[in-house]
Amino acid sequence: MTTQNSNRILLGQIGAAHGIKGAVRIAAHTQDPLAIGSYGPLHTDRPGLVITIDKLRLHKNVVVAHIKGIADRDAAEKLNGVSLFVDRDRLPEPEDEDDFYHADLIGLEARLQSGQIIGQVSALPNFGAGDLIEIRDPQSGDTYLYPFTRAVVPAVRIAEGYLVIEVPLEAPEGEEEPD
Repeated sequence: MTTQNSNRILLGQIGAAHGIKGAVRIAAHTQDPLAIGSYGPLHTDRPGLVITIDKLRLHKNVVVAHIKGIADRDAAEKLNGVSLFVDRDRLPEPEDEDDFYHADLIGLEARLQSGQIIGQVSALPNFGAGDLIEIRDPQSGDTYLYPFTRAVVPAVRIAEGYLVIEVPLEAPEGEEEPD
């Protein structure tokens, strides 16, 4: 996900305070959750607020981090909900043409195999059951969610500005279609 400043990539979001010494929980969106601490100062969605992670550790499925200048629970609680961003140019370039950052997909044209344009990628949500790709129809404004899998999205052509969607027409084997 990118911000209005399309040069910034969402790395994570601060959650609840953890303990009484100013630690916070962070839901990291990095492949290695602890890597969020390796980017140095991070931009936030609060004007003028830049944070630096001093130390961190993995606790169950979240990162527990100490942030420079935050020394008690009250200060940590005020950061709940803050999104953490890094400038895109600080991230390594993908090594393989099949690798990309989700932010690179936002704005790509979505086409069927026939070449027919069905919309534009507007988001890549994950509600817990895997990544989805959200396609917005520019004419109606309606959005459609598809599983972000190789079967449904067989081709991603970032340099050419599009990706291909294979619209699933039948329920997967073993599942009934809704009435």
